[in-house]
Amino acid sequence: MELPVWGLNQWGTAWLVLWAFAVCVRGGFVEPPPSFSLRSLTEAETRLPCQFQVQEEEQVVQVSWFKELPDGTKEQIITAHLTEGHTEFGRYSGRVRFESSSPTVNSALLIMNTEESYEGKYTCHISTFPYGNFERQLSLTVWTLPISSLDPVVLEEGQSFRVAASCRSVARPPPRLTWDTDLPGQTQNRSSEGMAVSTHFSLHPLRSMNGMRLDCLVWHPALEKPRRISNRLVVQFPPDAAVTGYNGNWYMGLKGAELKCETGGNPKPQSFTWTRDGKALPDGITVNGARLLFGRALRQNDTGVYECVVNNGIGTRKVESNITVTEKIRSLQETTVDTLVMIIIVVAAGVLVIVMIIIIILVNRYHRRKNRKLEMELSERTLKINTLSRQDSSRRLNSVSTDPRGQNEDCTLLRLDSRMKNSLMSLEDRPIYIGSESSLGGRQGTVGEGVVDYLGRPVLYQSSWHEGRESMRGAEMEGEREERRRRVESYLKRSNMSLDSGLPSSLVPIKPQDQDGSVGPTDIPPMLSDLCGQREGVTKGEDWGHRRAVLEVDEADCDTSSYQISEALSNHFHYSNGFLRPKPHSNAILLHPRGQII
Repeated sequence: MELPVWGLNQWGTAWLVLWAFAVCVRGGFVEPPPSFSLRSLTEAETRLPCQFQVQEEEQVVQVSWFKELPDGTKEQIITAHLTEGHTEFGRYSGRVRFESSSPTVNSALLIMNTEESYEGKYTCHISTFPYGNFERQLSLTVWTLPISSLDPVVLEEGQSFRVAASCRSVARPPPRLTWDTDLPGQTQNRSSEGMAVSTHFSLHPLRSMNGMRLDCLVWHPALEKPRRISNRLVVQFPPDAAVTGYNGNWYMGLKGAELKCETGGNPKPQSFTWTRDGKALPDGITVNGARLLFGRALRQNDTGVYECVVNNGIGTRKVESNITVTEKIRSLQETTVDTLVMIIIVVAAGVLVIVMIIIIILVNRYHRRKNRKLEMELSERTLKINTLSRQDSSRRLNSVSTDPRGQNEDCTLLRLDSRMKNSLMSLEDRPIYIGSESSLGGRQGTVGEGVVDYLGRPVLYQSSWHEGRESMRGAEMEGEREERRRRVESYLKRSNMSLDSGLPSSLVPIKPQDQDGSVGPTDIPPMLSDLCGQREGVTKGEDWGHRRAVLEVDEADCDTSSYQISEALSNHFHYSNGFLRPKPHSNAILLHPRGQII
């Protein structure tokens, strides 16, 4: 079975309990316990405990106290006998006594005024009958309370770095010293063999340090809290001076006028000297310390510069005041007008500054708001321009569609024109003569020899109304042909490529040749020239049969041209989501910043 682990205090308490129980059973010392030590202070009463418990049929006969000297010998202090009383020995006589009137029962010893020399080891000797002698030893430690002092130093402004205060203390054991202050400085601690310590506080003296706290704190085990030695730093400096009492409105006949020399400094100045214009004071003016009294009414000749010289033993200060005595009293309005003007100027300047600040802030906010608005408008316009550019590019690319369901507008117009021509050519079976009634106009006539219209057909002479209608129709057809011609040229400009682009030869414009083999001036291929109705080389004298064959060939050429264009577009463009987009090609020419190939 393991015993519990106890602390030292627990084991000590248990040992004392067992020891007291054994003493009660067998007899022995009740107090002090073995190896007992105690502490005491000088000039205080000290109790040395000693009590012996006897057994049955045992009796204490004598009690004696001894002090062990440094050389090992014992010095007897006091003895108490059962029948003969007690006796004190040597230097302890009158300084010690037993605590109880029955020393054989309670043998504790009292030292009434403890001194440092009483520190050491003491022995309590008990003589019993019939068991003999018993002894118990204890140790006494004597402490001394700190004896402290603080030595301040009077400093002067402008002196070099030096000691401002010193604090010393003597105690047993040696104390610890610290400074409690807000002053900037350095601390230096010293100690000596006689249990004395000291500390010094040094600084550079300034006028602002005068009167500040510089306390010394003494720390010692015998004290419950540190002992404070209060102190205030003293820094002496020259005086300050200012003349008061003159309000700027002194006039002739004024009584009770007075000037005062207000001063500072450390120590307070006690010497004041007054002069006027560097000379002695006029009659009727007296000096009372710092005050200059006018014992009479002011006169015109009292005007001048009054000077006050102050001395406090550390330095001297001189101050002047310019006094003006007027002939009459100035009104309150005259004396305060300057002050009011200054106030108005200051207030106006302040208001102006505030208004300028407000204006700057408002203008800044306005420009910021305007800049944000302009940036938003610019962004919207940029987006709109980009959108329109994309739409325009899409329209240009979609102007030529590969959808087989769509018919070429020019081909459609050509077919309509062909039908109209066929209907007109059907009239050739009926001879119409000039001057005779016709089926259209109601007149008959003969055919003029060699007279044909702009299409090479014989001229039909009709009524005036019919002739006007035919001329209007010819003008309309001429305008339609011109419009188709412009459309074809626009198409060629948008979709024509160089020979390097890889288009079929059928789409490349071919310059027509003359009968002699030379190249004609126009670059429009015959196929597209037929679309616009611009037929070169067709004369007015050709017959109607030849004209009908030409119209049939035109329709076949239009279908062939549409097929060739579709084949070219499918080879060089691709159709996606309603848009015709160019296929990449090494020889293609980039004409749009968004990368569209034409």
